[in-house]
Amino acid sequence: MDAQTFMHPGLLQSREDLERMKTAVAAKQEPIYAGYQVFIQNPASQAAYNMQGPLAMVGRNPTVGQTTYDNDANAAYQHALMWAITGEKGYADTAIKIINAWSATLRAVTGRDAVLMAGLGPFKMVNAAEIIRYTNAGWSNKDIQQTEKHFKEVIYPVLKDFAPFANGNWDAAAIKTVMAIGIFCNDQAIYERALQYYVNGAGNGSLTHYVINEAGQIEETGRDQAHTQLGIALLSDCCEMAWHQGLDLYGYANNRLLKGFEYTAKYNLNKEVPFMHELDRTGKYEHFTPSEQSRGDLRPVYEQIFNHYVNRMGLAAPFTKQAAEKIRPEGPGKPGADHPGYGTLLYTRPPGSAIIHHPRAAPGGIIATGSNQQITLTWVGTTGAETYSVKRGEKSGGPYTTIAKNILATSYTDKQVKPGVVYYYTLTATNAKGESPHAFEVGIAAGLPTAWKQQAIGAPASTDHANYDGNGFRIEASGNGLGDTRDTCFVIYKPLQGDGTITMRIDPEPSSQFSKMGLMMREALTANSAHASLMLYPGKTNSVEAPSWQLRLLSRAKTGGVTTVDTPGRPLEEPAVTYGRLTGYYWLRLQRKGNEFAGFGSYDGQDWTPVGSVRLSLKKEVLVGIPVSAGMPNSTIVQIDNVSVTNN
Repeated sequence: MDAQTFMHPGLLQSREDLERMKTAVAAKQEPIYAGYQVFIQNPASQAAYNMQGPLAMVGRNPTVGQTTYDNDANAAYQHALMWAITGEKGYADTAIKIINAWSATLRAVTGRDAVLMAGLGPFKMVNAAEIIRYTNAGWSNKDIQQTEKHFKEVIYPVLKDFAPFANGNWDAAAIKTVMAIGIFCNDQAIYERALQYYVNGAGNGSLTHYVINEAGQIEETGRDQAHTQLGIALLSDCCEMAWHQGLDLYGYANNRLLKGFEYTAKYNLNKEVPFMHELDRTGKYEHFTPSEQSRGDLRPVYEQIFNHYVNRMGLAAPFTKQAAEKIRPEGPGKPGADHPGYGTLLYTRPPGSAIIHHPRAAPGGIIATGSNQQITLTWVGTTGAETYSVKRGEKSGGPYTTIAKNILATSYTDKQVKPGVVYYYTLTATNAKGESPHAFEVGIAAGLPTAWKQQAIGAPASTDHANYDGNGFRIEASGNGLGDTRDTCFVIYKPLQGDGTITMRIDPEPSSQFSKMGLMMREALTANSAHASLMLYPGKTNSVEAPSWQLRLLSRAKTGGVTTVDTPGRPLEEPAVTYGRLTGYYWLRLQRKGNEFAGFGSYDGQDWTPVGSVRLSLKKEVLVGIPVSAGMPNSTIVQIDNVSVTNN
């Protein structure tokens, strides 16, 4: 299968962008030249800048070298831009010096807020590296390879699972830097990981979880306006990078991002907006009114959006336009390295300036959902595409058969499927100039694997659903868990006759730290059925931000009886839990031998620790499965793999 070819430079600035700025500055073209005058006054743009690092470790909460790193990241990016605009080699040399020093020295990103530390400043460092690498600046191949290694082995591991435990701006910071690393390192899997999270991630920062409705309300609107503006700006950076790679991420979900900017700009221009009471995806942050905090303090994030939607695409964005005009020319994205800013310099372009290419980019961010009757695909459209073709195989890597052509929308439903079979899909985009490469493959089963079923226990909800992709399950569930006399949860299950064992691995990270998940052997699907269950649950502490994640064995000896806790909670430690958050892998195993039910836990799937056991007279045939509950009013999303059931 042909692979995606990345365009370079192709992060926030394309080659055309760099040439546009260079030409406009030389001609003193307004308002770009005014933006440039603000840009060159910043200390990070000065030729005399003295590098402040490097350090072997940086961190946030507790702070370790955060300002040092962020200042150098700002300088690396701004010097790379100065090199591209002026052609003065000294700027390139300084950028190279900074990138090389940090890439060779930094070994760890630490702290409770490590995701923000790795998601903000390093984004500028990757952008600096991208510009320098592809503008004949004299950067050696050896140093380029070292920098790639650094981004993939030091920065990416901190960000790869994003931040579903936090407000959405955390997720958004992680998404954009993961995407940037994927492009810079020419790694399609990393790039696609970011795209898929942007459109379908479990946390607050995926697009439709952050811009929560068609009115444009933001998940953080009720928190404060500074974080709200930052969060949508971080998502817009994802869109600009995707645009340079040939994808219209800006247009995803009917231009949902624009609606978020219009809503936010309107409110911060002191106009009234509708507000819907909201509990976020984590279950921790609840808002009833828009926040007045920082209202009217416009951050330099509007030029990029105005220039895309209005000048590139010809759409209306009246409030974004007013906000951009009010603070033009935009200055730096303070504080620290939170956001690039300088949008007047970086993004000003004439009306009608969209460049629609040959469909060199495959469609991206394919999301697949399956039932026994059909499989539905949605994707991020290719700029310039006129139609799409859907191709399907029955093993990963193909061969593929084209099952649909001339698709006009960015979605397709395949109804020619067999229940339980895993299918592998790819797509191409076509216009009069040709056909794109193949999209990054996704696997999905029509329903669950053979013999597995899914059902809510106690309190079904419309969001309850499980998908299987050939490797693992993604389960969205509501409910409060296993109660004294009545359970409310969602379960995937299959029959087990006699003795047997079920094993699974929980993947990082659940969308809520209130989630409860585990293994179950149960007589029936009634809410009061007899069962033995090994559950991972968030024990209460004095901080909602840091639950005490524990394993416990529970049982209900007879239908209609009371659930008892058969073992004291066994707390989890690193690497499964960090700062009270379930952020790593963890394995569970539940075993039946006659009337004895025993639970085990493991950090690696090799060394197992007994949790405890209980004797119960359950029926010979039970339902064995995986119960998940949200533990809060919203649903939770949990990912699980390495599931096996053995009959002894």
